[in-house]
Amino acid sequence: KSFLFFRLTSVFHQLLILTMLFLRTVFNSSVIVHPPGFYIIGFQSFPSVNIYFIFIAIVYVVTVLFNGLLIIVVVINRSLHTPKFLAVSNLAVIDICLNTCTIPGMIKIFLVQDNFIPFNLCLVQMFFYYIFATSECYALTILAYDRLVAICFPLRHNSINTVRSMCCIMSITWCLVLGSITYSTSIMTNLSFCNSVRVFSYFCDYAPVFRLACNDNSMQWSVGSFLSIVNLAVPFSFIVLSYVSILVTVFRMKTLDRRLKALATCVEHIIIVAIFFIPILVIFTIGFYLGAIPPDQRVLSLSMASCLPPCINPIVYSLKTKEIKTRALALVRKNKPIGLKQ
Repeated sequence: KSFLFFRLTSVFHQLLILTMLFLRTVFNSSVIVHPPGFYIIGFQSFPSVNIYFIFIAIVYVVTVLFNGLLIIVVVINRSLHTPKFLAVSNLAVIDICLNTCTIPGMIKIFLVQDNFIPFNLCLVQMFFYYIFATSECYALTILAYDRLVAICFPLRHNSINTVRSMCCIMSITWCLVLGSITYSTSIMTNLSFCNSVRVFSYFCDYAPVFRLACNDNSMQWSVGSFLSIVNLAVPFSFIVLSYVSILVTVFRMKTLDRRLKALATCVEHIIIVAIFFIPILVIFTIGFYLGAIPPDQRVLSLSMASCLPPCINPIVYSLKTKEIKTRALALVRKNKPIGLKQ
């Protein structure tokens, strides 16, 4: 049955290519040809794929549970309704949504052995993935801004960094992200796909999809490259400059105790920034521009770099942030079944 299924899939794929070749020949070259959909083939040649997908499923469960707990703790505790924890909650929501964009689809491909995704659904997945992946960059930047104001302007912290100002900053970043990703995704509809419809990635990724086009894709390449630089390099540069300012301020403090106390408030943020930015920057720099990473390794590296940070972020904040840790433990103990309490 499995052999018959793959044979039917292969025949359908060949018929699809022949149909698109016929349309390209019959119609004028200005006509846009959209295929029924794409095949996601990023993990077809990956060894031990079963173990990897079990691991990814565990990552997704942990992501939802820990981020959900973090959001609930912040929402039900009025003492945590502060600019910092508003930004932390924003990051937790983004983490859940980011992994929801890709991991359920990856698990479906593994369980059902169906790697076909319709064209419109492909664009929807692409849109939401890049919305939340880009928002993750800016959410981490907002947390860096919070630490910058708290340490460099301690006397004016409460007047500068209010809940209202934090909501305004978050709203502006969301509007910028929505605008840029809406434009970059919408121009994908200008492409014709007349040849292959096999996407070598773990989801409907932007670059692997537009490279399949049989008409000019220079606009999509330019927009993708520009937004990659802006949405990765600009937030990362702001975070680096923020910590340079923080270090300058810390070393001007007179006592060692004050220095250590100030730096301790930044530890959890530095960890999640490193976990998110460093792998992605390395992969994009080496793979996208130098082309030195084999495709299989690039897909595996990108999927790990994308899926692991949303899982690790709430764990870091739960273990490192005293306010979250104590209230989360209290909430778990309060809702523990009576039999377990005894």
